[in-house]
Amino acid sequence: MESNFPTTYWHKLDDGRVQCDVCPRFCKLNEGQRGLCFVRARQHDQIVLTTYGRSSGFCIDPIEKKPLNHFLPGTPVLSFGTAGCNLTCKFCQNWDISKSREFDKLQAEASPEMIADAAVKSGCRSVAFTYNDPVIFMEYAIDVAKACHARGIKTVAVTAGYMAAEARREFFSHMDAANVDLKAFTQDFYHRLCSSELDKVLETLVYLKNETDVWFEITNLIIPGENDSDAEIDAKTRWVFKNLGPDVPMHFSAFHPDWKMLDKPRTPKEVLVTARQIALNNGIRYAYTGNVHDKPGASTYCPACGDVLIGRDWYELSTWNLTFAGNYTGNCKKCGAKPAGVFDGPAGDWGRKRVPLRIEPQ
Repeated sequence: MESNFPTTYWHKLDDGRVQCDVCPRFCKLNEGQRGLCFVRARQHDQIVLTTYGRSSGFCIDPIEKKPLNHFLPGTPVLSFGTAGCNLTCKFCQNWDISKSREFDKLQAEASPEMIADAAVKSGCRSVAFTYNDPVIFMEYAIDVAKACHARGIKTVAVTAGYMAAEARREFFSHMDAANVDLKAFTQDFYHRLCSSELDKVLETLVYLKNETDVWFEITNLIIPGENDSDAEIDAKTRWVFKNLGPDVPMHFSAFHPDWKMLDKPRTPKEVLVTARQIALNNGIRYAYTGNVHDKPGASTYCPACGDVLIGRDWYELSTWNLTFAGNYTGNCKKCGAKPAGVFDGPAGDWGRKRVPLRIEPQ
């Protein structure tokens, strides 16, 4: 049975339709119709969220898998999503969840309080809204965030950043950290492969930088022949440096054939290494390779002296050269410089393991 939760971001049009105002798609719906995301629907002259309180499953992951390398390193994060998506990415790596139209696959009940309680009991420092975009289940995510904050648990949004301004303001006011998927740096890519708009994602990034205290990092899935040219990566990293500054970490991740893009090869490691070097050359202080075995490209270096601060092998920490003393946390042992990020204690030791978690109704 669907959980139809009343929402706020919509308005009635003169022609009788109701417009959803959560994302720039602005779906205009007649009675009984669903938006492109499939989970926001018109019912009784309002927009309801049909997946409130229901999840596609829970796992405990390393925070580095989100990926977040500068937010509570080494700690476990309780991760979950629901169903649906407001983008149509042909290369979706979580298509079984984001493209799902089978509500019976969702867990019957997972209240915000139950999720917060599970995070505390399992020793997680944070809860991540991931696997599909939390933009489309923002009311559920916000209520979970409120319950988590009441228990001292941080919240993380893993998102494509495709949100309308008013909804974006409320959503991110409840988030402590985010990873934003900057899929490419051309409107052609966004239009042809995602049915969305690059400019709206850039607006979200600028908003996060200038209007919030949310710690955020950027991921770019590099797809051979689509967004892997040196010129595009150069333009993208120059834009990040100019508009967001040097301290926003960028993750260049390897693509594998999936969903409707099975004709492309996996991303060669060398392409990711080159992308990372372009970012560094353009002033980005923290650039990473992902989904490949590349310890130098996964590690964090001091922006002042160049020493290794956090060594990583996949999602597992191998070196920790940060000190904690007095009011200054996370300083380089060698030179004392403080890297950008959220470091509030010694590194966690969760490692690379992924543990499924079942939350039972109370």
